[in-house]
Amino acid sequence: MDIELENVSQNILNLGLGALAHANRHAAYYDDVNDKWGELSVLQAAHAAELLVKARIAQVHPLLIFSNLPSVSNQDTLSIDKLAEDGRTIEWSDLPKVFKTITSCNFENDGIFKSFGRLRNSVQHFGIIPNQATTSASLETLRFIYSFIDPFINEHWGLYAIDYDEDMDSYEHLPSTLIGYEIKFLVSPEVGENSEFWINELDNCSDEYKHIMRKRIQDALNGGENNAQ
Repeated sequence: MDIELENVSQNILNLGLGALAHANRHAAYYDDVNDKWGELSVLQAAHAAELLVKARIAQVHPLLIFSNLPSVSNQDTLSIDKLAEDGRTIEWSDLPKVFKTITSCNFENDGIFKSFGRLRNSVQHFGIIPNQATTSASLETLRFIYSFIDPFINEHWGLYAIDYDEDMDSYEHLPSTLIGYEIKFLVSPEVGENSEFWINELDNCSDEYKHIMRKRIQDALNGGENNAQ
């Protein structure tokens, strides 16, 4: 086999985190010229989730992200070009089952993952958001990021979704958007250190949300213990 496998998992992880930063940017902000940032954020968040799950599977072995490997003869070698041309990676709908089988880890929020996959398909194939009168693409993306991607990357790599945003002042702006929607997010030490910019906005939230987020901020400042509680 003449392919370099050592860095595959890390490469996929880095790409997934890049897609996450793009999704956060397009979901939490808006653009006066391009009115499709919300729809684009759905595609980017789904892409990020797929890559991140596959990155974790690839930690066990990179070839396990493939549902179908190209056949090779005894004289041939399995190359990157051959994989790119004839290999087939795991489909979105099969990722939860394959993930649990290969990693022996629970796949939390399976229902959220599948539901967002249906939303992604609607946007990708028809360019529409179902029930758009009662929700928005941006809001659905943020809910998905912070209910699925955020706990996933925190459990497996100790990372925080809120740390990945393309805005220069994300620690000042992104938490405000999430608080406005009362979306619970894991608080990284960096976000906790910048909480002075938006912590007072919690005063306008429900008591339950206010209690959870104030505790997470304090936990982050104290070293991150029990942040997910």
